[in-house]
Amino acid sequence: MHLREACAITLDQTHRQIEALAALPRPFDGDPTETRWVHYPWRSALVRLLAPTGFNRLRLDRNRHKITEQEQERARTLSIGVVGLSVGHAVAHTLALEGLCGRIRLADFDQLELSNLNRVPATVLDLGVNKAVSAARRIAELDPYLVVEVLEDAITEGTIDAFLDGLDLVAEECDSFDAKVLVRDRARSAGLPVIMETSDGGVLDVERFDLEPDRPLFHGLVGDLDRERLARMSPEEKVPFALEILDGGAITPRMAASALELGRTLTTWPQTGGDVALGGASVAAAARRLVRGQPLPSGRIRVDLDVALDDLGSGASTTDGSDSSDIAGPVPTSEATGPDSRAVPQPVDPIRAARGMDAVTTVLHAAARAPSLGNMQPWRFHLADGTLSLHPAPAANLPDDLAGRATLVSLGGAWFSATVAARAMGLRGTSELRGDLLEPRPTVDLTVAESADLSIFPDEGTLHSLLGRRTVRAPGDGLPLRQDELAVIHGSMLATLPGDEVPPRLHQLDAPADLTTLADLLGQSERIRFLTPRLHQDWVTRHPRAAGEVGVSDAERALAPAQVPIQTLLRRPEVMDLLREWGAGYALGADTAARAGSASAAVVVLAADGSAGAHVQAGWAATDLWVRASAAGLAVYPMTPVFLHAEPGADLASLAPHHAVELAELAARFRSLIGATDGEVPAMLLLLSHSSATGPISRRRAIDDLTP
Repeated sequence: MHLREACAITLDQTHRQIEALAALPRPFDGDPTETRWVHYPWRSALVRLLAPTGFNRLRLDRNRHKITEQEQERARTLSIGVVGLSVGHAVAHTLALEGLCGRIRLADFDQLELSNLNRVPATVLDLGVNKAVSAARRIAELDPYLVVEVLEDAITEGTIDAFLDGLDLVAEECDSFDAKVLVRDRARSAGLPVIMETSDGGVLDVERFDLEPDRPLFHGLVGDLDRERLARMSPEEKVPFALEILDGGAITPRMAASALELGRTLTTWPQTGGDVALGGASVAAAARRLVRGQPLPSGRIRVDLDVALDDLGSGASTTDGSDSSDIAGPVPTSEATGPDSRAVPQPVDPIRAARGMDAVTTVLHAAARAPSLGNMQPWRFHLADGTLSLHPAPAANLPDDLAGRATLVSLGGAWFSATVAARAMGLRGTSELRGDLLEPRPTVDLTVAESADLSIFPDEGTLHSLLGRRTVRAPGDGLPLRQDELAVIHGSMLATLPGDEVPPRLHQLDAPADLTTLADLLGQSERIRFLTPRLHQDWVTRHPRAAGEVGVSDAERALAPAQVPIQTLLRRPEVMDLLREWGAGYALGADTAARAGSASAAVVVLAADGSAGAHVQAGWAATDLWVRASAAGLAVYPMTPVFLHAEPGADLASLAPHHAVELAELAARFRSLIGATDGEVPAMLLLLSHSSATGPISRRRAIDDLTP
């Protein structure tokens, strides 16, 4: 049967094409009547078109003079490869649409699924068709004379060199992170420029390996990459690399929030058709500069239409609207801490610092190093007639320091520390809890003891252990505590706790099932912290990115490498707003739960009742335990779930209005877990672990700031 008869569609509009070609302002040099029949078997269609020279002249005539005829001729000499035909479909089609190459090579191993049709400009008739084939068909229907080559296999070590052979430019748009690395690595070896469009916030990335053969991949943002290790990673494990490359602080809020949901409510990165179409336009704009011979340096730009639309009506003249930056060279990074970290000057070792101090100053120095919520040091020291009095500092407005209970616990820790230091320094160190249980005033006698022991720094002693106390945030090995370690928890460094009141109680959790339950409670509590604006802002304030005056920085928090870039997302309130709106964010507590789950045991210090004095005594007992556990070689990490210092009812409602019911349920489960009686109040939670890490020395305010 003749082909024309076999085809369901036969289209001949060449008479109109010939007329249009003849009507062009500059006469066509060739034969305007020369035509070709083009067969499209996937459509069962036969179409008659102008021959190549006339077809190109007429189809691309409307490009002039944005693209001159000379530039169009130059473009037809270029060969461009596109890897990944989801976003890459729009890229490839736009390049063909503008006539920016004479040859285009497409690579994708995947088939079109219904879920691709939110962004890939195919149709339901293409379902099950290879993505590269689908794009090639669409280009052929646009321009049958453009040479299109298709690779229906994955880009691998065995296929990459053949794919790159003969290309002038590579547009990399694949989903596989290890494939992204492979493409760049081999493109650099071949001296080929690589362009990538991320379809979020209009990010266009240019790497001119043709001009800079030693340029680090991804501008050096992720350091050296092991492709084999990347290939074994799950999608969630690769998220941090993507965040470092894209800059977690600059990606759009919805993408940032989505990144925290990968592997939970999302299976892959979200993309929309409009963003993908914009990506095609951006890559084409970059290719035009190559065609024109204009500068196109390595770097990155953002063309964020949402940000630009936010400025609509504001008088702003920019169409970009973003804080775009052109990365002209490699961005300095640290493989250990990520691109946003910098060298952190360590504070002076507290033990060495105390060596040059007199006895009273040493006592104040030790008290200032006591643990406190958020490292806020909520106390003031008063010296009069040889007596040190400790007072709560003016309210620091910490949202979870409800009724000042956390401050009182911290005050008890400072009281214990001052007492230990005083006795070690040859002072009397007699401690009293003056005032009453409603307004307690801890005191320490700093007069010289009659038989003073002036051995200030014994090789091993209480003061040394006290000053060396640190928070170890690194995960533990989860192994049970040994008998000698258990004995530490139930022993006492000092003979008695001052006062005749009912002492605090220590409740130990070491059964695997109990620790698993605790980890779940802490993880859920941390999610609520992030999703509650006031608590989230407080968390951001308490966790400085880099070294500051007080506390520890990101680089010192023993974050897993995967967690470092995610910190940028966690700091963004607009991201938390979206997760709260979506009823999502279950990954927010994952790191806390994992750390708790790696502990060998947990100890909860319970105040005998809800009075202020009982909380001060609980702070004494907790710090005593902390110092003893550290001296025994255990890693200690305090955790303060949102509900720890809250009383049921009004406290929870004021703390997290939208999560009060959920918090109440968590608090009830926690009290049941630790066997709290009706009168007892949780005051501090310490995780005990085996870890080779030592933990950083947290920064403290100067003593002069604490002694008005």
